[in-house]
Amino acid sequence: MPRIETALTRLLGIEHPILTAPMTGAVGGALANAVSQSGAMGLIAPGQDEAVIRRELQAAGNARIGIGFVTWQLARNPAALDIALQARPEAIMLSFGDASPYIPRIKAAGTKLICQVQSLAMARDAASAGADIIVAQGREAGGHGGAMRGTLALVPAVVDAVSPIPVVAAGGIADGRGLAAVLSLGAAGVSVGTRFVATRESLWPEARKAALIAAGADQTVQSRLYDTLNDRGWPHEFPARFIRNETAERWAGREAELEADPDMERAEYARLPLDDVQRRLVLGGEGLDLVTDLPSARDVVERIVAEAAAALRRSAGLLRD
Repeated sequence: MPRIETALTRLLGIEHPILTAPMTGAVGGALANAVSQSGAMGLIAPGQDEAVIRRELQAAGNARIGIGFVTWQLARNPAALDIALQARPEAIMLSFGDASPYIPRIKAAGTKLICQVQSLAMARDAASAGADIIVAQGREAGGHGGAMRGTLALVPAVVDAVSPIPVVAAGGIADGRGLAAVLSLGAAGVSVGTRFVATRESLWPEARKAALIAAGADQTVQSRLYDTLNDRGWPHEFPARFIRNETAERWAGREAELEADPDMERAEYARLPLDDVQRRLVLGGEGLDLVTDLPSARDVVERIVAEAAAALRRSAGLLRD
């Protein structure tokens, strides 16, 4: 298999410039292990529950992995970061909030710090705070993200603003053509979410994985409906992208009405089985058009690398003296 060497691969000591986007409830130890054993780097997303963190770290085995946290949630249980650091991960990724209170502990542990950002101002703040790697996430991403900037325009702007810090592109990237594209924008790698969620090692129920495979990007929508129904306290500036279904259609254009009086609907929603994909909202990004099967995580890594290498060779062939 070809190798694509970048500042990201050199910094993390990996073969391929691919990270898993740490999506809570989807990327556990088994998936992170499979990705890291394939030469990329898996980042688990264990949430704040200390028992879950230990369980997924154990499932990751001896693979070199990272651990991702939702930054604003760490304030509820700062001990979660201590448990993570005790495992000596290769990197800690912080997303959606002010990372500065946690940076001294991460740096003192000798762990690489990855900060995910959704704007140019956030990128500059992360660089000033000491980020070793910055993930520039466009609004195309599945799950939570910013609502303003697209990946194609955000990535080169962040690259220019924070150089020489390696920038990783996220949002709508699901194959090797996406990797090749962002490398041409100056990125040093990609963070891939939806494509890895639809793999055999993902923690998601099979019905939810099947929903990803069946859907296309035109069926996704970004709004606060997901958080209004789940009542998890997400800041308003980070809406979620999910697949339209019966629940999404029912509340389309009426989100403010629901937010004004959500309790009854929340209680009913909480009783729905996780595999009820017609009524439970299923997170997914704009890369869904490229997600058409349920491979192993290793297969995904190998496909992305091979496709990116082929795309880069094709592009080089367009050059004329």
